[in-house]
Amino acid sequence: MHKFIALETDIARHWQNGGKDVHGQIPDRKISDGKGTPCRHCLKDVPEGEEMLILAHRPFEGVHAYAETGPIFLCANPCPRGGDTGALPPILTTSPDYLVKGYSADERIVYGTGEVVATEDIQAKVADVFQNPDVAFIHVRSARNNCYQARIERD
Repeated sequence: MHKFIALETDIARHWQNGGKDVHGQIPDRKISDGKGTPCRHCLKDVPEGEEMLILAHRPFEGVHAYAETGPIFLCANPCPRGGDTGALPPILTTSPDYLVKGYSADERIVYGTGEVVATEDIQAKVADVFQNPDVAFIHVRSARNNCYQARIERD
């Protein structure tokens, strides 16, 4: 089994309280149109009309060639942390497909695990990727923009 992991609350609160992102910048503040604005903490779209943050995030512990950095959205106001279950989070139900990619314990891509899959096939793909003993965790990313969505770990 596996579980979807949202950003840690202390990280989200850092940015929501005006902290700088991975590039040393204060997050941009915008108003959400309610579509395609997935908060990586509550794992839901930022509601229409609500303020959101746009910032650079690197979902890796180390800095190396595989440690991709990219933009993410976050509710500007404190929101409850989502995830920690095997259920597909709401943010992974709004697009027809997503990139699913496995990583080793040293945060390197496990080649042969990455694939763009239909939303309804994410769970099966995750189970398949975790059959590889070299895979320590999985990222789900946007199939169109490669933006980080969520981390998946074995339960």
